[in-house]
Amino acid sequence: MKTIEEFRNHVASQNVEIPIDSEIVPAPEGALAQSFILKSGKKIGNRFCIQPMEGWDATTDGKPTDLVTRRWKNFGLSGAKLIWGGEAAAVRPDGRANPNQLMILDDTMQAIENLRMALVDEHKDHYGQTDDLLVGLQLTHSGRFCRPNIKTKLEPKIVYHHPVLDKLFGITPEYPVLTDTEIDDLIGYYVRAAKRAQTIGFEFVDVKHCHGYLGHEFLSAVERPGKYGGSFENRTRFMREIVKGIRSECPGLIIGVRFSSFDMPPFRPDEENVGCMVDYRDQNGRYPYAFGGDPDKPGEIKLDEPIALMNLMEELGVELVNFSAASPYYNPHLTRPAYYPPSDGYLPPEDPIVGVARHIKIAGELKHAAPNLACVGSGYSYLQDWTPHVAQAVVKAGLIDFAGLGRSTLSYPELPADVLAGRPLIRNKICRTFSDCTTAPRKGLVSGCYPLDDFYKTRPEAEEVKKIKKELQK
Repeated sequence: MKTIEEFRNHVASQNVEIPIDSEIVPAPEGALAQSFILKSGKKIGNRFCIQPMEGWDATTDGKPTDLVTRRWKNFGLSGAKLIWGGEAAAVRPDGRANPNQLMILDDTMQAIENLRMALVDEHKDHYGQTDDLLVGLQLTHSGRFCRPNIKTKLEPKIVYHHPVLDKLFGITPEYPVLTDTEIDDLIGYYVRAAKRAQTIGFEFVDVKHCHGYLGHEFLSAVERPGKYGGSFENRTRFMREIVKGIRSECPGLIIGVRFSSFDMPPFRPDEENVGCMVDYRDQNGRYPYAFGGDPDKPGEIKLDEPIALMNLMEELGVELVNFSAASPYYNPHLTRPAYYPPSDGYLPPEDPIVGVARHIKIAGELKHAAPNLACVGSGYSYLQDWTPHVAQAVVKAGLIDFAGLGRSTLSYPELPADVLAGRPLIRNKICRTFSDCTTAPRKGLVSGCYPLDDFYKTRPEAEEVKKIKKELQK
């Protein structure tokens, strides 16, 4: 789409609403250039946030490689003043989503401190100051989707037996569920990980609750017995205890939570490879396993519990909240609106612009419900050339505080800096959501933007990705 009017007309044709500004106002007057002061007094210098992105390219003992360092330096180069975790770091070895995931352990602290400093130094070299830069570390345990030893072998840690996901991912009815005692113990790992992160200079940590990983699964554990399941109070106990532990053991450390603000039943490809929602209801005709979904109307959204979670986080002293959605493992079009699916995905069942509008609308409703929390929105990468036009309009309207940029940063890390400086976007670097950055790790390769980033274009994996995609097209 060559003009803003073409883009507006396309949005209108899908019967959705997205705020769109015609002109981008650069720094210092522009909405995206305005600073934000957290409740704790920390100043964040602008309204761009770099989302956490794993490259499946750390060492097997959880330390960064040159590829990880390059990616983090690009985050510093971006010009964004909020860096949400860099990427997920596992709090213990068995909680990794892949054997090459970062881990925040005693013997990785020095290497990860060097990684953080590489990002900060890059930012300082280009922008002169870092006192308004906020860099955090995302703490994770991958739960149902742990692959700590072999990239193709699931070694799940599950909160409850999910009647659909168990079948989709080969988990038998006899497979053990985490006990309350094991969960009690795991909470301590999160608190110790947060303490390590603070020791090596991170100013905040994210207690990850999104994308089907362990924290997210607790939120939907409506049928789990005991103190970690059933009621909303019990299903949020895992988060509450971690946050309380961090506040006790790590005074001054800012806490954030990235959570999937809505979910739906899993989608699977139909005969035309188009995503189709699995038709499952329990004996009462309900689907109660989608946090932020309507249990009586599977596929529809109900925000009563996400709003209650926002209020709870504010009470607990959480300062930063980052809205994501669903899970890339079982309904990826909801998490990351994109036209081209990854190798294990499906063609989108809706125009991806509908997914972007859904992200923006729900984030706005949650922000309105808890206005004192600093909120980051997701789903902007699909907007491509029109990302700054929408991001500026959404921030101006008070629907979100920070526009989060994820996979688009791989091909075009300097986009925030160019927008803030009033420079035209470099069109041949703009992410076109080809999904190679997800297809590659799904096939055991390191993640990167193989179509657009000259660095990854020249790597041997680029040819392998091309072959994989050709095979999928047959």
